Amino acid sequence: MKVLIPSSLRSYTRLMRVQASGTTLGELLADLERQFPGIRFRMVDEQDRIRPHMRVFVGGRAIHDLAQPLQPADDVNIVQALSGG
Repeated sequence: MKVLIPSSLRSYTRLMRVQASGTTLGELLADLERQFPGIRFRMVDEQDRIRPHMRVFVGGRAIHDLAQPLQPADDVNIVQALSGG
């Protein structure tokens, strides 16, 4: 499936869109890690939860659970929330 990579993580991929596979969001992130070592840690914390500043959208819906099932035709958009003051 196609995965949109935010600019903050493109130092890992060098691309805006990449191909990855998995039947769940967790498997998809594991495949991204296999292809681009180090990228998963920037998105998932030590408790295996998506980091608070990261957002994952599948079909326009926000996904928060790594066990969320995915379909091969899904487009996955990873977004990094901006903060500051």
